[in-house]
Amino acid sequence: MQLHDVWFVLIAVLWIGYFFLEGFDFGVGILTKLLARDRPERRVLINTIGPVWDGNEVWLISAGGATFAAFPEWYATLFSGFYLPLLIILVCLIVRGVAFEYRVKRPEESWQRNWETAIFWTSLIPAFLWGVAFGNIVRGVKIDRNLEYVGTFGDLLNPFALLGGLVTLTLFTFHGAVFTALKTIGDIRERARRLARWVGLVTAVLALLFLVRAQIEQGDGKSLVALSVAVAALVAALAANQAGREGWAFALSGVTVVAAVAMLFLTLFPNVMPSTLNADWSLTVNNASSSPYTLKIMTWCAGIAMPIVLLYQGWTYWVFRKRIGTQHIADAAGAVH
Repeated sequence: MQLHDVWFVLIAVLWIGYFFLEGFDFGVGILTKLLARDRPERRVLINTIGPVWDGNEVWLISAGGATFAAFPEWYATLFSGFYLPLLIILVCLIVRGVAFEYRVKRPEESWQRNWETAIFWTSLIPAFLWGVAFGNIVRGVKIDRNLEYVGTFGDLLNPFALLGGLVTLTLFTFHGAVFTALKTIGDIRERARRLARWVGLVTAVLALLFLVRAQIEQGDGKSLVALSVAVAALVAALAANQAGREGWAFALSGVTVVAAVAMLFLTLFPNVMPSTLNADWSLTVNNASSSPYTLKIMTWCAGIAMPIVLLYQGWTYWVFRKRIGTQHIADAAGAVH
């Protein structure tokens, strides 16, 4: 395996880690409107991800930086062609981070309600747009002989990509619901399990349609295995959720996310962005990669940095592993525990 192949795999791992972690993070943000009945319950939901949401975004920064350094042609074409949706995602992530921090700065109900509404929308919109973006990457876009995107924003809103957006939106919401059931106590825990059941069923239908189509058009034996694992894990997650085994339900919903994203990268390889105009104009791991020397230096850096990142993130989740409920919310408006 050559270094550009290794870095394709590493970038896939970074995106898998991001969607696994930020997936339930986005899902909890969406549930602040779908599940919570009052402000104390919204504060419980926000507090379940309060200590970890910013660490989860490290994976996105790493994935973007690795793509820029390892596959500059891919990065340039992706960010120029997908400029508007990626800009919307970036703005949402900025506003979302501000909302988490500023929500507690003033006690007025209107102030906190507005920031909580911002958390909801800035969780829902990226959850949908990431699916649209990856749907287009897998399906292929209009890339010319100069390896430049020549399509329009409207070209990105095709049925397959929009279906991908619905899949990530519902999958992340399901992932967030089972995480909520795992991290809370009391009535909100039971309602999270019930909501997870219905959202999970919708997710199963949409994901099956999306992944099967991707498999038929571009898949092989390896992607078929990943598809099978994703489907089996989602069914098992629904069964575990129904049985009240929240730990297993969350682990299996995580396996669903991992296998589904892995399947998309398996259908993509050796391309990184297929061209719908001419297959010879597609961006591949060969024509989009940096020099071997650059990849070699990056490999050494990643070998040192990645274990450190994994250790401190694992430690964070361990420290904040306990369940919480409305009884843990202080009377002072906006207090975080």
